[in-house]
Amino acid sequence: MCEHVGMRPIQAELLDGGALYREVVLSKLAHARESVWIATANVKAMYVEQAGRYVPLLQVLDGLAARGVALRLLHAELPSRPFRAEFDKRSRLVRGGLELKVCPRVHFKTVLVDGAWAYLGSANLTGAGLGAKGGDVRNFEMGFVTEDFDVIDRVTALYESVWSGAECRGCRLRAVCPDPILPAGTRPEKEAAPGGIRLGKARRLVRGRPGR
Repeated sequence: MCEHVGMRPIQAELLDGGALYREVVLSKLAHARESVWIATANVKAMYVEQAGRYVPLLQVLDGLAARGVALRLLHAELPSRPFRAEFDKRSRLVRGGLELKVCPRVHFKTVLVDGAWAYLGSANLTGAGLGAKGGDVRNFEMGFVTEDFDVIDRVTALYESVWSGAECRGCRLRAVCPDPILPAGTRPEKEAAPGGIRLGKARRLVRGRPGR
């Protein structure tokens, strides 16, 4: 979707291991004021530090939703059972406080906070990835964080293209997609909304499937 526009210097910080958890989750995500967009291949229940104790990340997201922060989670695989069980306990998130959409082709991992700060790297939204795990058990992960406008614009464009269903029409993996964002045979419809154009509609967790 994005064309190569040539190399240029950017200001970014390269992080690994527990530094990713502390910067991405504790410093930025937990203090978002307007929006948090997350893209991940895998989603599992993960815990984070809050007020001197460890709590589910979904508790932190619930608190953000209560303050009016817009939350999106774009994922490739069905979230783990513990994640779904914790999600079901939180009516505000179930009612749409946390919007979720699934796309089996999503493999990029990003956290966009307030449209002005971005993490890009290898870590999934799991305890061993971005969660509060000890250094001797967490995955070996690396990523960088930046406030570079061009990087954020390009990440946002890819995210929105998948989220809106713009990529669905020509996708050759529709047969294995559990919940296509754009129904077969339809085109994305532009829909006026405050702040710009919005395509598609939110997908929430699909619960109660046999064998899940």
